[in-house]
Amino acid sequence: MNAEIQTTRDIIAQARARGRNALDEAAGKAVLARFGIRTPRSTVVVTPEEGAERAAAMTGPFVVKVVSPEILHKSDAGGVALNLAGPAAVAQAIRDMATRPRIAAAHIEGWLVEEMIPRGHEIVIGGFRDPEFGPMLMVGLGGIFVEVLKDVSFRICPIDRHMAAEMLAELKGRALLAGARGGVAMDEAPLIDAMLALGGPEGLLLRLADEIAEVDLNPVILSERGAIAADARFILTADSDAAAPPAAAPAGDALAEFAPLFFPKTVAVLGASAKEVAIANTFIRRLKDFGYAGQIYPIHPKAAEIEGLPAYPSIAAAPEPVDYAYIAIGAPRIPDVIAEAKGRLKIAQVISSGFGEVEEGRELQAELVAKAQDAGVRVIGPNCLGTYSPRGGLTFPVGAPTEAGRIGIVSQSGGLSTDIIKRGQWRGLRFSGLVTIGNSADVKPHELVEFYFADPQTKAVGLYIEDIREGRAFFDLLRRHPAPKPVVILKGGRSALGRAAAASHTGALAGDDRAWDALAAQLPVALVATIDEFIDALLALQSLDLRPDRPTRQVVLFGNGGGSSVLGTDAFAKYGLDVAPFPAEVMAPLLDMGLPPGTSLANPIDTPVRTLQEKDGWIAGEILGHVLEGARPDAVALHLNLAAFVGRGSVDPIGNLFTVIEEALRKYPGAAHFALALRTDGSAELDERRRHYRERARSIGLPVFDEIAPMAHALSIMGHLERRIAARG
Repeated sequence: MNAEIQTTRDIIAQARARGRNALDEAAGKAVLARFGIRTPRSTVVVTPEEGAERAAAMTGPFVVKVVSPEILHKSDAGGVALNLAGPAAVAQAIRDMATRPRIAAAHIEGWLVEEMIPRGHEIVIGGFRDPEFGPMLMVGLGGIFVEVLKDVSFRICPIDRHMAAEMLAELKGRALLAGARGGVAMDEAPLIDAMLALGGPEGLLLRLADEIAEVDLNPVILSERGAIAADARFILTADSDAAAPPAAAPAGDALAEFAPLFFPKTVAVLGASAKEVAIANTFIRRLKDFGYAGQIYPIHPKAAEIEGLPAYPSIAAAPEPVDYAYIAIGAPRIPDVIAEAKGRLKIAQVISSGFGEVEEGRELQAELVAKAQDAGVRVIGPNCLGTYSPRGGLTFPVGAPTEAGRIGIVSQSGGLSTDIIKRGQWRGLRFSGLVTIGNSADVKPHELVEFYFADPQTKAVGLYIEDIREGRAFFDLLRRHPAPKPVVILKGGRSALGRAAAASHTGALAGDDRAWDALAAQLPVALVATIDEFIDALLALQSLDLRPDRPTRQVVLFGNGGGSSVLGTDAFAKYGLDVAPFPAEVMAPLLDMGLPPGTSLANPIDTPVRTLQEKDGWIAGEILGHVLEGARPDAVALHLNLAAFVGRGSVDPIGNLFTVIEEALRKYPGAAHFALALRTDGSAELDERRRHYRERARSIGLPVFDEIAPMAHALSIMGHLERRIAARG
C-alpha cells in the first residue's frame, strides 16, 4: 500500500505542477484503481481520429467525456456523450462536443473514451474534509434521490463494514437495492468494499487527508458485475488547509493533571477589591458559604486584606504553591501575571474577556497560551465564568447543591452553565463537576471529557459546545478510549458554518451539522436540541444503568388518564419505541385481577384513580409484578396526573407507588428501566407536591419527568446509547 500511496501522491503532484486544483477524470480513476475501486476500461485521446482508433480496440458501447481543467461539471457544459455504438460514433461525438460554446471557449486537454458500464443502480459515494472532524464519508442513491431528496448518510472516517451497512440502512431508497417493486436484488458487498476503500482505516480519505479536500464517485453503478465508478471528481486541498486536523495526543494521566481544578487545596483569587464588591469578591464569598475547606489567597498589588483574608502582591508571594487561580483582572495584564507564577501555579481559570472572542484580542490570547505553556500552567478559558466542583468545595453559582453527583459537565457558556446547575438541581440532577471553558484557548473540551472518563465518580458526561476546537482529537478519544462513558451534547451554532462554496455534491450535501449527526450515529453520543432535553437525558443516565445487551425498545406505559395514554403511545412511537399490546398469555393474569370498570390493561395500561386506590393503593404492585414476569419489557414508563388525586380520599397511591417501584427494582434487578412522568395543572400546590415526590424518587434512582413526551425522548436516548455501546463491542 505504501507504494500505491506514493504513486498516488505523484499523480497529485503532477496535477499541482500544472496549476490544477482538481484531478482530471482519468487521473482520478487511476487513483481509485490503486485503492481497489473498479473503474471502466478507458483511454484519453487528443483527436477524433485517435478516439476512433482506440475505441476499435475496446468493447462498446462507449462514453466520451471532455477533459479540461476549466470544466468541472462536464454534463452542464454538454461534455458527456453516452451509448456510442462504435468507433465512428466516438469520433463524431468528439467533433460535436468541440463546437459547443462552453467547451470551445475552454482549454481542452483531451477526450476520455471509455467502455460504458452495464445498467444498474446508481450510487453516489463521496468524501470531504470537515473543518472540525477531518475526513468524512458519504453514501447515497443517485439520480433524484441525491439531487432532490438528498437521501444520503454520513460518517466520520474511519468506518468498518458494520458502519458501512448501517449507512446503507439509513437510506430511504435502500429498498430499491433489495429489489423493491419488481427490481433485481443487488449484492451490497461490492458497494461496501468500495466504501471501505474510500473511508476505511486504510482508505483513500485518511491516507491522503492532507491532499484531498473533496471527492465524488458519481455515479457508482451497482449491478451483477459489482460496483464500478463511472465518474470520479477529486478536489485537492489548498496549501493553506493541507494540514490534516490534529489527532488525539497520547493519553496522559488526566485524573492527576486536572485534580488541582476539581480538588484544589489552595485557591488564589485575582481581581477582588478592598474597597468595592467586584466579581472576584463575590467568588470569595461564595467559596466561604459553600464550605470550601482549603486556603484562599487574595492577590492584590497593594491591599493587605480582602474579604477578611490576608492578601498577597503576587501568586509567587503566596505562602504555598497554588492549585487553582481565579483570574478576573484586565486582560492585557494576565499573560505576564501567569508567566510570573512559574512553578507556583497549576491551573488558571481566566474569567476576563477581551481575548480570542474579538478580533483585536487574538494576538493577546496567543500570548496568554504561550506564556502559560512556558510557565507550566494550564489555562481554562479565557472568557468564562468558573468551575463548580462539589467534591472540591469550589463553586461560582450561588446556592448550588453541595451534594456530589454522577454527572460531569463541560460548557462553553457560563450563563447556560448556571441554568444547567440550578434547573438540574430542581429536577434532581447532581454533578461530579462542571467547568466553563469559554474560548478553550489552552485546555480543550476533549481533555476535560477524558478526565470525566477516568473519574470513578462520574457516570455520564454532558457538553454544551459551540466550537469543539480539536474535533478530530475529540472523535479519537471517544473512539479509542478503553472505557468511554455516554456523552450528551447540546450543540450551539449548528447552522453557522454553511457550505455554499462546496465544489462537489458531497460537500454541498454535508450541510452544517452532518458531522455531529455522524458522531452520534457511530459513537455512544446523543445530540439534543434544548436545555430541557439535555437535563432530561442526563437525569435518565444518572438514574438508570445502560444495558447494551438489551437495548431499550419495548415499553409498557402505565398510568391514569386515557387521552394521556393515547398521546403517550404516539410520543413513544415518534421516538422509535414500541408500546405494543400484550399477547393473550400476558393479559390473562391481569384480567383475572378483576379490576374496576374503566381499567384498560392491554398496554398502555390505563388505571383510573379508583383503580390505583384499590387495596389501599398497593394494587399497582400486583399489576407491575404480572407485567414484569409476563411481558418482560425493556422499560416501564409510569405517568400520573397529580390533579386527578386531589380530594379523592385519604389513600396516597403515589407515595405507595414509590414503595412498589423500590420493591420491584429489588425483586427484579435489571429487568426494566423505570421512569415516571408526574403531570400537574401548573398550580403552585401541585408543583410543590411534585417537587416533594421528585426528591423521594431520586432516593430510589427513579428519574422523574414533567410530561410523557420528554420521558419518551429520554428513554429513546437510553436505547440509542445502548445500541452504540453494543456496536462498539
